[in-house]
Amino acid sequence: MNRKIVISVNTAWNIVNFRSGLIKALIRHGYDVLAVTPDDDYAPRLNSLGCRFIRMPMDNNGTHPGRDLSLLMRYVRVLRSERPMAYLGYTIKPNVYGSIAAHTLGIPVINNIAGLGTTFINRTFLTALVKRLYRFSLRRSHRVFFQNAEDLALFVQSGLVRKEQTDRLPGSGIDVAHYLPVAPASMSGRCFRFLLISRMLKDKGIEEFAAAAGIVRRRIPDAQFQLLGSIDRGNANAISLEQIRAWEANGVIQYLGKTDDVRPFLADADCIVLPSYREGVPRSLLEAAAMARPIIATNVAGCHDVVEDQVNGLLCKVRDAADLAEKMTQMYRLSPEKRMEIGAAGRRKVAAQFDESIVIRKYLDMIDEIAVAGAGSRNSTSGKAHIDTHFRQG
Repeated sequence: MNRKIVISVNTAWNIVNFRSGLIKALIRHGYDVLAVTPDDDYAPRLNSLGCRFIRMPMDNNGTHPGRDLSLLMRYVRVLRSERPMAYLGYTIKPNVYGSIAAHTLGIPVINNIAGLGTTFINRTFLTALVKRLYRFSLRRSHRVFFQNAEDLALFVQSGLVRKEQTDRLPGSGIDVAHYLPVAPASMSGRCFRFLLISRMLKDKGIEEFAAAAGIVRRRIPDAQFQLLGSIDRGNANAISLEQIRAWEANGVIQYLGKTDDVRPFLADADCIVLPSYREGVPRSLLEAAAMARPIIATNVAGCHDVVEDQVNGLLCKVRDAADLAEKMTQMYRLSPEKRMEIGAAGRRKVAAQFDESIVIRKYLDMIDEIAVAGAGSRNSTSGKAHIDTHFRQG
């Protein structure tokens, strides 16, 4: 029986940080996992997960038709050579071109729409093009997973997928045993610290965070505001390092760079902030809630799936630095005991609704469905061949 699974994402970094638990679970269940992704600094770590790595060059931010056609043909060659029992796609180009290639070869597909990103937020000509590509590439998928109800409804209402194809996942899931609650350092006398964890992109609300920090600093001079995450220089939506250094020079922001382990930074923060314009289900908020940190996030798709206003955090208006500053001030003025109560509520919510085991179970169930359907098809073909042989002999 074919036990080969291909997982394709636009960066090895994404696989290592968000899909490791799924890959290890698939391997424990006897599957041969192949990670198909561009070669980056994290690709060497894939072998330590127990999977094979196949390099797939990919222009993640480009829209050049020739390069995208070349990507499609590379997917066809890889999938024709490997012939997996299922193809698991994440992020836009693996979801589009990897799925088209898999469908062409009769390989069942499971897609994961983790978030719609800048293309859907800005609603340009590119949005219409991407929708057409999604409609074509997803129409024959075995299952299309979404991480929040708004994205699922948008795809169904726009005719990009059929309702019966879809299901919900609680984000990428979180290993709650890996992210353990710790008491905030401010309780021992350190100044209050707000932390934003994300890639440095405009649609993550970085500019609003910096503007709100300037407002709050005038009210609370000793408050600190930190940014943690990579700078994506190839992305037109990126915040430049020069802009971040300018904020630092003005004493507004401290930039911490990027890290492979956010836990020490979460432990050293009092409140996690994400003023994003739209999300799937943001991993940084799941990690923060698992470590019992109160959260401030925008009242948008994905963020309000994690944050219940006044329960495990506060929700603010999108693209509104003044409202974000008000919520930051409100959080600061709560008693330490109240903030700990809010953090504990976040931990309970994540453990109940977003545990990684839920995500893994749904994938295993879908792959089992595919395996059963494949076995039925083979049995049917075998039975037909037996009948044909019988009649030829007769």
